[in-house]
Amino acid sequence: MIAVLTFVLLTGLPPQPGVWRPASLAAQQTASQGAGRSSAAPVLQSSLLNQKDSVRFGVIGDTGTGGSAQYAIAKLLADARARFPYEFVIMLGDNMYGGESPADFVNKFEKPYKPILDAGIKFYATLGNHDETSQRFYKPFNMDGKRYYTFKKDDVEFFVLDSTYMNPPQVEWLKDALSKSSAKWKIAYFHHPLYSSGKKHGSEEDMRLIVEPLFVQYKVDAVFAGHEHFYERIKPQKGIYYFTAGGSAKLRSGNISSRSTITDKGFDTDNSFMLVEITKDEMRFDTISRKGKIVDSGALAHRQAEDKGERTSASLR
Repeated sequence: MIAVLTFVLLTGLPPQPGVWRPASLAAQQTASQGAGRSSAAPVLQSSLLNQKDSVRFGVIGDTGTGGSAQYAIAKLLADARARFPYEFVIMLGDNMYGGESPADFVNKFEKPYKPILDAGIKFYATLGNHDETSQRFYKPFNMDGKRYYTFKKDDVEFFVLDSTYMNPPQVEWLKDALSKSSAKWKIAYFHHPLYSSGKKHGSEEDMRLIVEPLFVQYKVDAVFAGHEHFYERIKPQKGIYYFTAGGSAKLRSGNISSRSTITDKGFDTDNSFMLVEITKDEMRFDTISRKGKIVDSGALAHRQAEDKGERTSASLR
């Protein structure tokens, strides 16, 4: 049965050193009011629990510039492991802008993420519209030569799609993979967002007509996408929660529409990345800016954790 989605801001966690800079409850409440684009990055309390048996991962999107912003976010992502030892990182496409020579892969991936790679942390990539399909053979992207694929971490299964070429064979594969999945948590990710308030691109409505019915039928819990160079958390749509996290190297400042009716939280004034923790009954997340501030955080209840009702979002307070 479709569950009620609630966002919970934890206020009882003790301050800890590292990326996060906890603020007072009053400051958190003020910062978290309202939806849409943030004019400044508020400082919130981390929602992450760091439970022993949880599935923990990082989320980055539209990263392949080789520029200073990419390196800055990469350093924060590496430093975050001291407090939140995530096990892997998902990449939301546009992994390489411009050239894709061996030197490009070094400068736009291997160098910025060297501390993470050296620690044995795996990256799982999807392809964006700026990516050559040959990237699927690049071993550090862990795509195993496939444009679309699945992987599983404990009771969480990830469905990785190629949204640039959403052809009938891929749709049939997705339907088959979802129908056969026995995982409690089903997470999909790809490059183009099905829902977006971006003035540059907006929602990929054609693709939504194709894949959303499958997501609804087979009870996908959450979807991550890039393409838009900012962060956006969408109000739950048909029981599914959507995140756009394409601002990990590029930034499209001020691009989230102020007239949006689907934005629950937006941040388009600096680069950002996400940290996610999935426990037995919750998916918790922090979104962190290039200044090291948490600009969004919360907890998503699993469908089976609620008795009835359609998923809705509550303000963080």
